[in-house]
Amino acid sequence: MAILKLARLGHPVLLEKAAPVADPAAPEIARLLRDMAETLEDAGGVGLAAPQVHVPLRVFIYRVPESRAGGGAHDTPRGLSAVINPELVLHPGDPVENWEGCLSIPGMSALVPRAEALTLRGIDATGAPFSREATGFHARVIQHEADHLDGILYPQRLRDPRLMGFNEEVARFRDEIVRSAGEVE
Repeated sequence: MAILKLARLGHPVLLEKAAPVADPAAPEIARLLRDMAETLEDAGGVGLAAPQVHVPLRVFIYRVPESRAGGGAHDTPRGLSAVINPELVLHPGDPVENWEGCLSIPGMSALVPRAEALTLRGIDATGAPFSREATGFHARVIQHEADHLDGILYPQRLRDPRLMGFNEEVARFRDEIVRSAGEVE
């Protein structure tokens, strides 16, 4: 296994639409998933898409830590999960804004609108197709990682670019940032 180099904001691999995986059971996909898992563990994140490690394929991994799970039926803690060739069906409803960061945009976070619920279909690490429902943080991390496969980074999703900042400042002034942006609108 290996820790892979992370692509950062500005690298062209993050702007491309990733290609479907032709053979999810191929040994190179299994190796990629192992290396991505080691990279994610080293970086301390909750999700990682293949384009973030310079591999333009439709693959991502994610987990839902107990501390982030909302506790609903479809937002419970989840160990590391691999998703190959994902398809998302966003459920109707108003988007919910919450704070997100990204390993490809280190040190920053923003208030990003996302669908509250979705259905995820794909192929898992064993090559088996699956379908699962997700809500809350679980749905958010899936949407974030799936965006990477379409060349989308979270700043492109912002309703207001003023709702982005360095993590330390956001932690200190989160409520003031949201209030100030709302007053100016």
